[in-house]
Amino acid sequence: MSWVTIIWSMVASACLTLAAIYFLVWCQKRTARAYLLFFMTSAATAAYAGCELWLMRAETPAQFAAVLRWGHVPMWVIILSLVGFVRFHLRAGRPWLAWTVCALRTLALLLNFLVGQNLNYLEVTALRSVAFLGESVSVAVGVSNPCMLVGQLSLLLLVIFTADAAITVWRRGDRRQALVTGGSIVFFSLVGIAEAVLVLWQIVGWPLTASFFYLGIVMSMGYEIGREALRAAQLFDDLRESEARMTLAAEAAGFGVWLWSIPSNQVWGSERWLRMFEFSPDAAVSLEMVMERIHPDNREMVEREVRRALADGGDFAVEYRVILPDGAQHWISARGRIFPDAHGKPARMLGAVIDITRRKQAEQEIERQRNELAHVTRVSTTGQLASSLAHELNQPLGAILRNAEAGEVILLDPSPDLDELRAILADIRKDDQRAGAVIDRMRDLMKQRKAEHRRLDLNLLVGDVIILVRPDAERRQVLLALETTPPLPVVHGDRVQLQQVMLNLLLNAMDALEDNPPPRRLVTVRARPVGATVEVTVSDTGHGIPADKLLRVFEPFYTSKPNGLGMGLAISRGIIEAHGGRLWAGNNEAGGATFTITLPMAEGVDAK
Repeated sequence: MSWVTIIWSMVASACLTLAAIYFLVWCQKRTARAYLLFFMTSAATAAYAGCELWLMRAETPAQFAAVLRWGHVPMWVIILSLVGFVRFHLRAGRPWLAWTVCALRTLALLLNFLVGQNLNYLEVTALRSVAFLGESVSVAVGVSNPCMLVGQLSLLLLVIFTADAAITVWRRGDRRQALVTGGSIVFFSLVGIAEAVLVLWQIVGWPLTASFFYLGIVMSMGYEIGREALRAAQLFDDLRESEARMTLAAEAAGFGVWLWSIPSNQVWGSERWLRMFEFSPDAAVSLEMVMERIHPDNREMVEREVRRALADGGDFAVEYRVILPDGAQHWISARGRIFPDAHGKPARMLGAVIDITRRKQAEQEIERQRNELAHVTRVSTTGQLASSLAHELNQPLGAILRNAEAGEVILLDPSPDLDELRAILADIRKDDQRAGAVIDRMRDLMKQRKAEHRRLDLNLLVGDVIILVRPDAERRQVLLALETTPPLPVVHGDRVQLQQVMLNLLLNAMDALEDNPPPRRLVTVRARPVGATVEVTVSDTGHGIPADKLLRVFEPFYTSKPNGLGMGLAISRGIIEAHGGRLWAGNNEAGGATFTITLPMAEGVDAK
């Protein structure tokens, strides 16, 4: 039985087995470069063990020299892969020292093929047999190659580089990794260097057995990355269990969980998420497929939010409608967050969705009821102006009647004055337009309609409302003063709703003056730009609002009027807040109260 053949074959087989296992692991996870480097170290060690066995069985000096020359190729792979393993697995080591080791070993490999028969011998002159493990093996006799010092220096620098990296890892706190990986490479490399010096410089008559020492390095490396693989498997099990708990909790809360893998553009979703979009459980879902299920009116908005999240790495939050294959629609609220990869680039987006269809339906019903209530309030408010509006209409109608009668008298003349008739017709047209404008204003306020937001000039809007209430103000002997700063920036809103707010505030202000003598009945309306908003105030000279009532005047059904409903100010605040503004009340130092409205400027308008 040849123990040499058995032992060296076992060394090579063990290394090749480990190399094959971790090569397959690396094929499944290409980003794990430590597995690839371990494969290279193990495969090269197996090849070097085969070279050593061949050296011990060599029959001629030329055969020994040739095998030794080619044995430096796997040795070059071993050293370079060890340097890479230390850098990528331990995440330590000085880069300049790593490059120095690689450069010296590459230089040694070149000298191996250029100077002498190989890096170790200028010439192998003879072979002699020595007893080893109970049998006879071949050992070289020849002229040593001085270039061998380059190779041995590269091995020494490898030891220094690894020791420095191990110290760094130790200081970092991972002492076990520093001892197992760094310590084993340093120890076995030093022993291998010592044996190589003694054998190759022909100090001892002993065959090369460096593969044994590299096997020790391979085993310690395999133990370390195998331990990490087991830990990763445990983490995977824990993650799967955690994911199951999270999914169960999300299902119980009505959430659907989704994950978008950005590089592959694949979307994974929980069972509830798949049901919300009506995807089959085995479907390979892409982002485009999800976008196709989103309502066309919301699709551009969702895509814009996704692009924004990808650009700034922020959170994603949006509400949209989903159209299912059978035509059914429902509302979805989605939230997500971008998670980057090791290079800081977006790698995946994780998020959750919830069906908010019932909430949206409730909001629409509330909006409908609010619009109806606002309409009732407008009708009630305009009812207060009935007598004043009748007076306002009587003036142009009476003027029309008088002009028509005058025209009839002129036509009785055989030679009527045509210029006079033209003037009369012009007056009739002017009075008719005046009456028509009053009716149009009233019809707009009385009409039941949906909100229509558009760009508005507050100067014109406030002016129209003052024209509408001026007859009532004259009847009550109230002076209306308008102070504006033209030109005011435009705002974005619904004209009728904002007119309703102004009308309500003006009527309330005039009601507050009933106990004042006529000379002290003054309502002032001011409009001016303030920062990025437009501010409108309605001030009166009445008795003001009691301090304990200031916070209650906007509460529904709270009123200080004997016949009031208590809904006007509550509706007015709701309208202003729906426009993105604010409405509040305060008392004046000189007496009376002031109601202040602020509305944001329309987009694209610069603050002055």
